[in-house]
Amino acid sequence: MQKMLTVISNVLRGSASKNGAQAVSEGTRVVVSARTYADFTPQATFDIKKCDVHRLEEGPPTQAVLTREEGLQYYRTMQTMRRMELKADQLYKQKIIRGFCHLYDGQEACAVGIEAGINLTDHLITAYRAHGYTLTRGGTVKEIMAELTGRRGGIAKGKGGSMHMYTKNFYGGNGIVGAQVPLGAGVALACKYQERNELCVTLYGDGAANQGQIFETYNMASLWKLPCIFICENNKYGMGTSVERAAASTDYYKRGDFIPGLRVDGMDVLCVREATKFAADHCRSGKGPILIELQTYRYHGHSMSDPGVSYRTREEIQEVRSKSDPISMLKDRMLSNNMASVEELKEIDVEVRKEIEDAAQFATTDPEPPLDDLCNHIFYNEPPMEVRGTNPWMKLKSVS
Repeated sequence: MQKMLTVISNVLRGSASKNGAQAVSEGTRVVVSARTYADFTPQATFDIKKCDVHRLEEGPPTQAVLTREEGLQYYRTMQTMRRMELKADQLYKQKIIRGFCHLYDGQEACAVGIEAGINLTDHLITAYRAHGYTLTRGGTVKEIMAELTGRRGGIAKGKGGSMHMYTKNFYGGNGIVGAQVPLGAGVALACKYQERNELCVTLYGDGAANQGQIFETYNMASLWKLPCIFICENNKYGMGTSVERAAASTDYYKRGDFIPGLRVDGMDVLCVREATKFAADHCRSGKGPILIELQTYRYHGHSMSDPGVSYRTREEIQEVRSKSDPISMLKDRMLSNNMASVEELKEIDVEVRKEIEDAAQFATTDPEPPLDDLCNHIFYNEPPMEVRGTNPWMKLKSVS
């Protein structure tokens, strides 16, 4: 027995010194990883789905280059979003998260692809399904989870909740359907007025696409040639109503009429990235706004109060998961082109799960903000002021 252990030890030591491998012993099972980074393909080119175009002579490329580093980064970010939303679902059902809560799982390729196609100095505003964008714009999982539970360490100090999260150059998280669209055009106007080579990505859903204020905003943005990318995240359902029952025309990318448009596979992170790059170049060249329709899908219901299976079947949801899941699609591409190993991706999964669990622990133990903070941050950079409470005798103080 001693001789056998010595032989195994020598083999492992030799393999490790030769290949830079790591050997892990788990009881009687020995796992050896003999691959090094040099074994992986550093870069690969993929065919992607052609975009439908409106008022454009040509669209984004039908091939996309992906480096190994980019692929691993996209995979980690999308997995973090997915696990974060699943944990939020769990905490909501435990009544630790209260109020409105709209989850983003299934749509991860949209947020990750958009962020990969613009700069951090660019601007972004969205509706109330905002957790994923808060993460890609620079927020941390810990800050997001703590905001969901209304704690002091939340990204909005526990006073915004699910729908109102903000980071630098990210303007929320807006609860009124469609109201963020004119605000996004205003941010784009500021970019142009101040002569900064920046743009604003203005997102809304198919449910908001019939709002009158959106068409008014199209008109102003086109007249003033604002550097604004209007993006309709079409997840097929506005609350519990399918797009076919809600809209006379479901060609949302053509809704801008005089504004050029693209219809993009929103389940493919590379499609979204290339379309966003194309749109960003269009805006930065002074051609004015452009409209993108991202065809995507949400796995959860509209919000946590919606089970999501009264207006669609479980089989429909499962079919999308099995054929078009954005994380699985990226994973398959990387594995089939030798850009990563199964073990490496599993290791990322383990790290992500730990990050989520640690954030959830923080979000459930961090104290709630004190009552004295209730009226703070009403105005920016203003001297302290008195705020009337629920009656004339109740006085509160606001500090910016």
